[in-house]
Amino acid sequence: MIQAGQWRAIRGVFSAVLCASGFAWSVAYGVEFRATTEPAVVLYDGPSLKSKKLFIVNRDYPLEVLVQLEGWTKVRDALGVISWTEGKSLERARMVLLKSAQIVRQEPREDAIGVFHGQRDLLLEFVATATGGWVQVRHRDGAVGYLRSTDLWGVPR
Repeated sequence: MIQAGQWRAIRGVFSAVLCASGFAWSVAYGVEFRATTEPAVVLYDGPSLKSKKLFIVNRDYPLEVLVQLEGWTKVRDALGVISWTEGKSLERARMVLLKSAQIVRQEPREDAIGVFHGQRDLLLEFVATATGGWVQVRHRDGAVGYLRSTDLWGVPR
């Protein structure tokens, strides 16, 4: 029979193996981001409605998917905070978050004409990747332009 202390040790090793394999999977297949689907999505400290509520985020907020478990998804936000949310609150639609104020360019070049000026934490729709580390984005008013991927949260690396 396994003693309580032994069970905790076995469970700890098993958890470490699962985390390591999840990390290897993320590296091998890329980082996955999803956007919130509801006007207010609660982020919890564990995979349960009884867990402590940590934050509420708005619709379309991009979150990095770390683990999926029985209807719950473990996520990381733009500040690096790890939490859980109900899987049904996330969708595959791509949204990105501007890390700092930037000029959104007409073409994927530093010297290209500016289309609009984006403020920090502006949510933009991901349209496509472009050459040289640039990403094409769309503002909610329909304006389309380019930003460096390093200036955005929510773009897989």
